[in-house]
Amino acid sequence: MTHQPDMPKRKLRADAVRNRERVLDAAKAVFSLGAPVARRAGVGIGTLYRHFPTREALYEAVYRHEVDQLVELARHLEVERAPVEALRRWLRAGVEFMATKKGMTAALAMAAQGSPDLVAYSLDRLTRAVGELLQRAAAAGEIRVDIDPEDLLRTLVGMCYAHDRLGWQAKVLRLVDVFIDGLRRPSNGRRDRQASDVAQDPQP
Repeated sequence: MTHQPDMPKRKLRADAVRNRERVLDAAKAVFSLGAPVARRAGVGIGTLYRHFPTREALYEAVYRHEVDQLVELARHLEVERAPVEALRRWLRAGVEFMATKKGMTAALAMAAQGSPDLVAYSLDRLTRAVGELLQRAAAAGEIRVDIDPEDLLRTLVGMCYAHDRLGWQAKVLRLVDVFIDGLRRPSNGRRDRQASDVAQDPQP
């Protein structure tokens, strides 16, 4: 039997990848299965269910997609941004990620029951990504060296979940800036002033 060229199949696979990406982007904004997600993505309902047969499958895919994007962003920032600015930009992107996660909390809880490695997957990858940014900034002498990447992630999560009112993201972004400023190592002049203040401060 003569083998037929499979060029059309390759094109279909590429189309399928693009459709999947469009569905994930749409689901991030809509967070529900059915016509709204498919319509926003510009694909048919059959395409949606073919890629994601359940709501939990869709939400888990969005979550993993967001984790992958954050990891990739860390790689780009290491090349394109100064150390502290790279860390700041990544944490600010993390706020958007947490906003996505907060919108999918119930569905993610159900998805995690069927995929026990979901939390471990995200924690491991995000910890390594932010750890590399922290190490780079510390090696440049721009931030203190005793910051654990897991503690930094916990701080980010805590800031996001402590705010539930409308407009919470703007408040957390401001707190991220304050937090980054607190991580900075003082300049030589500032350290000298701090040492002088300690020396002049009378003991109780």
